[in-house]
Amino acid sequence: MLRGIYKNLKKMKILWITPYLGTHYGGPGKVIIELVQEISKLNISVDVITTNANGKDRLNYTLKSWIVYKNYKIQYFPCWYRNDLIVSPSLLRWLISHKMNYDIIHTNTIFCPLIFIAQWICRISRIPYIITPHGMLEPWALSHKAWKKKYYYALFEKPALQQASAIQVLSRTESENMKDLALKTPRVVIPNGIHPPKFAKLANPDIFFHQFPTTRNKTLILFLGRLDPKKGLDLLAPAFAKVHRQFPQTHLVIAGPDNIGFLPTAKRYFTQAGCLDAVTFTGMLTGALKYAALAAATLYVAPSYSEGFSMSVLEGMASGLPCIITTGCNFPEAAEAKAAHVVAIDSDAIADALIECLNHPQQAKAMGNRAREFIFQNYTWEQAAKKLIRVYTAIIEKKPLPEDLTYSQ
Repeated sequence: MLRGIYKNLKKMKILWITPYLGTHYGGPGKVIIELVQEISKLNISVDVITTNANGKDRLNYTLKSWIVYKNYKIQYFPCWYRNDLIVSPSLLRWLISHKMNYDIIHTNTIFCPLIFIAQWICRISRIPYIITPHGMLEPWALSHKAWKKKYYYALFEKPALQQASAIQVLSRTESENMKDLALKTPRVVIPNGIHPPKFAKLANPDIFFHQFPTTRNKTLILFLGRLDPKKGLDLLAPAFAKVHRQFPQTHLVIAGPDNIGFLPTAKRYFTQAGCLDAVTFTGMLTGALKYAALAAATLYVAPSYSEGFSMSVLEGMASGLPCIITTGCNFPEAAEAKAAHVVAIDSDAIADALIECLNHPQQAKAMGNRAREFIFQNYTWEQAAKKLIRVYTAIIEKKPLPEDLTYSQ
């Protein structure tokens, strides 16, 4: 239906701006590329501008020149950066020169001066812009380094948010958590998704066992995510220790990159809990090896304090795994659909849910099957792209935002 609509309209031109696409910064880069790819398939012109920042390294792309993909293009700009502070005068100069070529500018992340200046350029040029915070306005995120964020938010972020055409949130819980910020800007709920064909057939788990032979013949519990304080590994360590004492054949796989030097702290959690020997840290898994890890696992666990909307949770559920996730994952819909155990942010609650699944494997398997169908039916990138295009269209045509996507306060 959308294809037919847009064949009869002037081709929409959207510019996405993000300070980074590098893997060092976690999930936002992947989410942006997935959405851009899907949007561009629907007769929408999408360009992306970003920097070559990537933690201690820099992305190795040609700079200040379009890299053309099948349906969209990306331009990388040189930058100076320290930690999450990223400065790119050349990107901003390009934006000033080319901003009028676009109908809407879609900005990503907050607490980033580069993005704030881009939004200011939009405002003085009367170009509508959308903001996707990617979970950075969650209560836990705001409390982390709160003394810095409090004043920056009041001076810069709140005015930018108030003047946006819309704020895209990833879940209704994320939107509810923003109520105390007293923002008048409409919030549209458009969650992340998956590509069902990638999960139509599970990978061969032997690929994972060959790479990590000590995990073979174990009951694997999989954690898939960055090593970061907000991911709740301090909660998972005592929870897994409790599980392992009751089920000695269990083995925990911690699969994710260590971008901030958190690995020694994470290992100390499991050493103090007395279960480090039953834990394997794999580093970041990608491609066939990641899908093999999902196929090898018996259970999936996400003990997070805070998430925008976790991609790895969607992948665990799409793989048919019984999933234990905390309320910090912002996915109450999974509990409502009886597609996952959604528990309090508490080590005992996490342990009890894992033990329940291990004690009742048939019920756990049934929950995993429900999860797989639930994700396939409701959380795909194609669905997310179509929802976002409806929002773009309403903004361009100066019409009310779609009621079924707009959060009512």
